[in-house]
Amino acid sequence: MSVLTHSETKLQPRAAAVPRPWLRDTLIATLPPLLFCVLLAIGWEAMARYRSSPLLPGLTDIWLELKDIAVSGDAVTQIGITLQRIFLGFIVAYAIAIAIGLASARSRIAKTFFEPALVLGLTVPGLVWALLCVIWFGLSLQASVFAIALGIAPALALSITQGLSAVDAQLIEAAHVFRLSRRAMLRHLWLPAIMPYLLSGARLGFSLAWKVVVLVEIFGLSSGVGYRLNSAFSSQNVAAMLAWTLAFTMMMAFIEYGIMQSIERRVTRWKRVARV
Repeated sequence: MSVLTHSETKLQPRAAAVPRPWLRDTLIATLPPLLFCVLLAIGWEAMARYRSSPLLPGLTDIWLELKDIAVSGDAVTQIGITLQRIFLGFIVAYAIAIAIGLASARSRIAKTFFEPALVLGLTVPGLVWALLCVIWFGLSLQASVFAIALGIAPALALSITQGLSAVDAQLIEAAHVFRLSRRAMLRHLWLPAIMPYLLSGARLGFSLAWKVVVLVEIFGLSSGVGYRLNSAFSSQNVAAMLAWTLAFTMMMAFIEYGIMQSIERRVTRWKRVARV
């Protein structure tokens, strides 16, 4: 009996040899992006020193411009204005996308009806929507909101339609057999199933919205990050252009990694993930 017990203890895995899941996930989530940023900065600085041109500023010049716009408070003001426009356009786009996605997933007639609109919306560049909305709505908030909505709604609608179509048909049939109410089906079946698609669509739409709103601000508005980029371009200040781009990129990275991915982990914690 003692020999059997000894062999069993030898076969048991060591607790210390198993890596902690949270530590491994943290390292995987932080180290590769940091390594990419470091390599990008080194490559940019080497290229700037090799060219030695004001059109290709070094990291020091970009840092000084970034420090100026941060200390003056202009970065917070202009980024806040741009984010406000993005969020308003995002809400309108999501409302349109959910309506189209639900209709397309429930009805083949609706799916074929909206399909040309989705294809058209996915192929039209954001520049076209920006120009048209500036012409239609003038220099106003409505121009940026509707340009963003028209630019990102097709991608969001397509993502929502795919999510609803991916729901297991047996689960839907079982819900009807047990006569679940519409509210219960929405809470326990549809929302958990399409939540990953909603979040991935939100992340994609948010990145597309930034591109569209900057175009609107460049062409027709007198505030926002796009307006500051246009001003820096007019004065041929490449360092300022890169500083504004970097400032907004850091804000977008905070929203992506600090907010959206945290929400995604929380709402999809029911999903089983293999760790082998």
